[in-house]
Amino acid sequence: MTSVAVEVAEPGGTLSRLCDVGPRRVSEAAAILEVLCVQHLHRSVGTVLAYLVVAAVAAFARTSAAAGTEPKRPNIVHIVADDLGWKDVGFHGATDIKTPNLDALAKTGAVFDALYVQPMCTPTRAALMTGRYPFRYGLQTAVIPSVSEYGLDLSERLLPQVLADAGYNTAIIGKWHLGHADKAYWPKQRGFQYQYGAMIGELDYFTHDEHGVLDWFRDNEPVREEGYTTTLLGADAVKYIAKQDASKPFYLYLAFNAPHTPYQAPQEYIDRFKAIEDPTRRTYAAMVSALDDEIGRVVAALDKKGLRDNTLIIFHSDNGGTRNAMFAGVMADMSKITLPCDNGPYREGKGTLYEGATRVVGLANWPGHIKAGEVVGLVHAVDFFPTITTLARASTEGCKPIDGMNVWQTIAANAASPREEIVYNIEPYRAALRQGEWKLVWRTLLPSKVELFNIVADPSETTNLADKHPEKVAAMQARINALAADAAKPLFLIDQAKVVQKNMKGEPVLPIDDEYPVAD
Repeated sequence: MTSVAVEVAEPGGTLSRLCDVGPRRVSEAAAILEVLCVQHLHRSVGTVLAYLVVAAVAAFARTSAAAGTEPKRPNIVHIVADDLGWKDVGFHGATDIKTPNLDALAKTGAVFDALYVQPMCTPTRAALMTGRYPFRYGLQTAVIPSVSEYGLDLSERLLPQVLADAGYNTAIIGKWHLGHADKAYWPKQRGFQYQYGAMIGELDYFTHDEHGVLDWFRDNEPVREEGYTTTLLGADAVKYIAKQDASKPFYLYLAFNAPHTPYQAPQEYIDRFKAIEDPTRRTYAAMVSALDDEIGRVVAALDKKGLRDNTLIIFHSDNGGTRNAMFAGVMADMSKITLPCDNGPYREGKGTLYEGATRVVGLANWPGHIKAGEVVGLVHAVDFFPTITTLARASTEGCKPIDGMNVWQTIAANAASPREEIVYNIEPYRAALRQGEWKLVWRTLLPSKVELFNIVADPSETTNLADKHPEKVAAMQARINALAADAAKPLFLIDQAKVVQKNMKGEPVLPIDDEYPVAD
């Protein structure tokens, strides 16, 4: 968008007009500004100078409009970390983990104060790809297990499809986790022109398998190679960027599996953190450090290719850090270790409806386009879809109704967010909702529980105010019930019910052994 501004000092105050317009209407906007200045010419001599400035702007605008020029569409590099704790980066106060590359992006970019995602991996990734809350299509509960056959509804039109139709090159390098049992769910079939990485949610960082089954592909073909997954993904992103042509924009979805379990890292990275006493935290720090190094290499590749100034970088975690072993994956027993993630002031972590799961570390950086500093307005993962498509001038025709909002001005200039509500999740047994300063967490399973927090005054969710504000509780519960009426049944629960039914047809288990006497 083109911004044309007038600010005129007057005896009675200030006359200000700001018009944000598309290139086809910039001439019209300039003409309006000329009229405004003429109308106020009699008020002060200083206005004459303002009129001359606006006249010059108008002339330039008409020339640009006549030439048919449009601002160049940005490249998008969307980097997603996996289970990264809110405080496990330098720019949020980590002292034992060093993240110089992320810190540099944060220093010159926008740091999100209230960036929300879904409580777990699959739902967040679905929200990013669709711009729609996962309860709309049944992916709101848990993740897609490696033994399950379902995936993201094929009738959903995804972000890479929209961008590819708008002339973007599209690539996913990293973790998918939106369906793996049928190739129809795979990213190459969902709009990504290039794919490299894992289809499922968890894998060995060195052998690239889960329980002996290889989960490492390039363009739908299995790849057997040596290397640490974080390093391999970063190197592939660098190669992809090197192949891009500045005349055609690209969208790179760089979805690292770090620092998700299993906690594994090359020894040279572990050796960087000898001062950390706890061995799991030490390895976790090494994983985050390796992630940061690869992000630095990606930024350097953009600089080397001459693309950095026209590339928007978005970085965030898919959910908060893991604080409960139940949500720590299936490849290792986490019940006997101290989970290493630090979510700072926020309560609990991955898998819950509290802030520690859903309010994540994040930043955006685009030189010359984003004001450095903190973004305090509400932003949800679903908002990236309409924000990116607007910047890309891509049509969302054919998409199902989008829950996301265009939050570009919020990101770029810390303007007030158009978003006033956050739907944390809608499930048959629990839900959570934020409206302004109020957050409601509602567990409907017996014994049921309702918690109401002033999330602005109490971001750590320590004081339940439900008894003091029954009218607020009732209103927010009514809103949740209305959303639930339109919710799809969770595919995870449907899938697991089938597993239970199958197990019920197995052999009976009876205590028939020598310690039980047999009657004559």
